[in-house]
Amino acid sequence: MKKTTLKDIAKALNVSVSTVSKALHDIPEISEETRILIQNYAKEKNYRPNYNALSLKNKRTKSIGVIIPNMLNYFYMQVLQGIEKEAASHGYRIMTCISNESYQKEVEIIDMLSTGSIDGFLLAISKETEENGEFSHFTDSVKFGFPIVMFDRVSEHVECDKIITDDLNASADAVSNLVKQGCKRIAFVSPLKNLSIGRLRFEGYKKGLEQNNIAFDSSLVINTNEVNYKNYDTMIRPLFDHKIDGIISTNESSALSAMEIAKENGYNIPEDLAVISFANGLLARNSNPRLTCVSQHGEIMGAVAAKKLIEKLETKDDAKSYSTEYIETDIVVRDSTR
Repeated sequence: MKKTTLKDIAKALNVSVSTVSKALHDIPEISEETRILIQNYAKEKNYRPNYNALSLKNKRTKSIGVIIPNMLNYFYMQVLQGIEKEAASHGYRIMTCISNESYQKEVEIIDMLSTGSIDGFLLAISKETEENGEFSHFTDSVKFGFPIVMFDRVSEHVECDKIITDDLNASADAVSNLVKQGCKRIAFVSPLKNLSIGRLRFEGYKKGLEQNNIAFDSSLVINTNEVNYKNYDTMIRPLFDHKIDGIISTNESSALSAMEIAKENGYNIPEDLAVISFANGLLARNSNPRLTCVSQHGEIMGAVAAKKLIEKLETKDDAKSYSTEYIETDIVVRDSTR
C-alpha cells in the first residue's frame, strides 16, 4: 500500500501543503474547522510523518529528548505533563526515556538520541551521575549541537540553561512555618544527601534554624543516601530517641515512615508533632493524616523548561549565554501541621 504524503492530503482536500503541515502540527494560523478536517483525514489514511525526511530538509526533527531519573516519582510525571503540553503547542513531539538513576543508562540514552533523532534534551540528572561527578556526556552533547536544559536535578559543572526550585529558601520557609506553630525541636529527614536538591534542602534547614534563633542539633538530623524506601523505617527510628516536635522531610515516603513511627511512639499528629515534606504528590494527599507539603509545581517547571529549550532551537541561539530560572514554591497545608 502506498504511503500517504502531505501532498496527497493537500490534493484530496484542495488545500496547500503548508496548510496541511500547519494543521498536523497544531499551529494556530488556520481555522479550527480546517485543522480538524485535515487531522481527521490524515488519521483515516494512517498518515505518518517522515521524520528522517524532515531532518534532512530542515536539519531539525521537531523532537525533544526527555530523560527522567525514575518513573515512580509523581513529581516527574507532573514535569512531563508540563513539557508535553508546551512542546505540543509549538509543534514538537517528545521522546521520553528513563535513566533508572543509572549513569551508564543515561550515557546510552544520550548516545542513542544524538544520532539525529532529536534536536535537544530536557533532563534531570541521575543519582549515579551526581555521585560519579562525570558529566562529559552532557558537555559533549552541547558541543555537538544538541542543547540541554536541565530541570530539578542540575549540575554546576555543566554550562547549560537550568530550571529549578529555590530549594534552599523553600526549606528555610518550612522551618519558619513550623516555628510559627510553636515547634522548637525540629528534625530533618533526608535520603537525598548526595543529590543537589538534598544538599540545598539541608542548607535551607540550617538557614531556617539560624533565622529563628534555634541552635543546630546534629542528633535531630537523619541525612543519608538511602534510596530503598523499605529501609526508611530503620533509618528514621533512632530519631525518636530524642525529643522532637517538628519534622521536615525532603521526600514524601520518608515523611510517611516518620509519621508511622511517631504514632507507634505515642505522638499525636499534629498536636505533638508537626510534619512538612517536599513534593506534593499522591502519597501526601492520601496519607493519614494528609501530609502538609512544599509544592514544587512540577507542571510549571516542565513547561518553563520546554519553552526555554524551544526558544533556543527556534532562534538557533549558539551564544554561550545560559541562565538559571527559579520556580516559586508554596506550602500546601493539610492535616500533618497545626
